[in-house]
Amino acid sequence: MEYHDKVLKCSECGSEFVFTAGEQMFFADKGFKNEPKRCKNCKAKRAESGGGGGGHASPMRSETKTNCSQCGKETTVPFRPTQGRPVFCRECFQQRRAMGAA
Repeated sequence: MEYHDKVLKCSECGSEFVFTAGEQMFFADKGFKNEPKRCKNCKAKRAESGGGGGGHASPMRSETKTNCSQCGKETTVPFRPTQGRPVFCRECFQQRRAMGAA
């Protein structure tokens, strides 16, 4: 397939930007179906501010203080623990992960 440069409009700032033939080829190789929505400047600003998708409603993570189920040490986790499920500190979590991979 032959690609030609396209002029697109940024959904963020409204300015026009070029979606080059090379970029189109890259998108096709990766299997991307949608064209880019933002110009390079707006894309960079969005990435810098941490607004890079993932479906999270809030860009801020809520940290919850709790005690590790294995060693009892106080720790913080980036989620709200569920009743009846163990919560591990970083060291115990990594230790359990290493044992599971072995």
